[in-house]
Parts: sequence; C-alpha cells; structure tokens
Amino acid sequence: MEHRKIADRDVSAIGLGAMPMSVAGRGDHAQSIRTIHASLTAGVTLIDTADAYCMDSSDFGHNETLIAEALRHWGGDSDDVLVATKGGHTRGSDGSWGVNGRPEYLHEACEASLHRLGVESIGLYQFHRPDPEVPIEESVGALGQLLDAGKIRMAGVSNVNSEQIRIAREVLGGRLASVQNQYSPSFRSSRIELDMCAELGIAFLPWSPLGGISKAGELGATHSVFAEVAKEHGVTPQQVALAWMLAASDVVVPIPGASRPKSAVASAAASELLLSPEQLARLNAS
Repeated sequence: MEHRKIADRDVSAIGLGAMPMSVAGRGDHAQSIRTIHASLTAGVTLIDTADAYCMDSSDFGHNETLIAEALRHWGGDSDDVLVATKGGHTRGSDGSWGVNGRPEYLHEACEASLHRLGVESIGLYQFHRPDPEVPIEESVGALGQLLDAGKIRMAGVSNVNSEQIRIAREVLGGRLASVQNQYSPSFRSSRIELDMCAELGIAFLPWSPLGGISKAGELGATHSVFAEVAKEHGVTPQQVALAWMLAASDVVVPIPGASRPKSAVASAAASELLLSPEQLARLNAS
C-alpha cells in the first residue's frame, strides 16, 4: 500500500475510521475485532478514533478500548500502527453530543485516553471540535502543553476553518501535524482547508469521505460520474471516491469508516487505484 506522512511519521495512504464500530447501529464485538484485524492485515497503519465514539455517557471511551483490545490480540507489530484519537466532545446520558474545549478538561480527557489505549504517549491527539465558549488559542494551548509533557507525540485539530488552522499552527509553534475535516463527493466546502494544508505541509484527514455511515452505499447513485469511472476500472464508486481524494494532494489521508472486514479491505485497496487526468477532470467537475 502507498504511504504518506503525518509530520515525520509514515502511515498508510488510507486509514481506518473506527467510529461505526461504537455508535448506534454498531455490529457485535467479535465482528468489530475482525474488522480492525482485516484492515491491519490489508496494510492499514492509521486508525482513527475518539473518546466520544460511543453510545452515550455510560459507554464513553468504547472505541478506544475496542482498538486497544484489537491491537493486543493482533498477530502483527502494533508499533507500526498509529492510533489517532481526539478529545473535546462530550456525550450525554441520552447520547447527545456536546463540546468542552477547556484546557483542564482536555488534560483530563487525554489522561483517560492514555489509560484506555494502554500507552504512555498518544501517537496523534486531535482537538475534536472548537468550543464557542472557549477561545481556540486556549484549547490548542493545552495540546501544546501535552506535547511538551510527552503525553502526545503529535497534535492536530478537527472541524476547523482556515483561520483556526492558522491560529492553531501559530499557538503550537509550527507543530500542527494534522487537520481532520469532513470532505467527500457530497461535501466539498473543506477544499479550502485541504488546499491550505497542502500549502503548509499539514496532513489533511477527510472524515466521512464516502458520505457518512448511512449514505456510503448510495454514493454511486447520487454521483453518477463516480459510478461511471468505477465501471471503467471494474471497481466500486466508493473506491473511486477515495482514489479521487488521494489525487488531490499528497497530504490527504482519507479515513473511511468500516464495521465489516469486507468493507475495510475494499477501502484499503483503493490506494492502488490510479485515475487518469481525464477521469479526474470529470470527477472534479461533477
């Protein structure tokens, strides 16, 4: 599989978005473990998670715990795998989503993630979503403190605009490693942030690159050009979407979600798909 970089760390060009294994509609535990193992065996070396990927507050941290278990029982070298987690989202007892960007909360969240993942230092820790009640300088400042303390090895931000990227990069003294924003054939407004990351050499990790948990299967029906190009290559529209993103810039590392081994392996295979300039022009214009 092709590799790309997050700061100075080599990772697979396509990662695994583990969120579907922990939220509503998730499969059984054994299937989730098999899915993670199948992805790793297919060459994936980046797993995306977050403490808030769970059903509700009583289930908080479910996804991190699941990934830690899968890595413990995998036959390969887990040192080659970068686990990227996030803090700053909260979950209510009813499953509602909230935000908390207070520095003291992010320090506590990071400590809890370290414990659940069973590591002394988190490979990539990202601020999940800006809190309108807390200046982003203060939230990102907490990430800088975690870097300095060795609690995390790389820092990133998620769900941010271009100005917030500039602020985060300045606060971290140029140590901003990643930006994780929504980006897909159906949601292209983050192209501004993608291009900015390409200019600055910051990894851009598109979340929901296939349109989301409930809509990924409809990609070919809602975007006919992706279906046409897929037919030309004998692959799926979803694989074309991932290859299209990879072609946008070498800083792009899509993290498609998966809850079944078959879909995880299919996503990983998309890194080998090469699209022609003519096909890319059609996809970009669609």
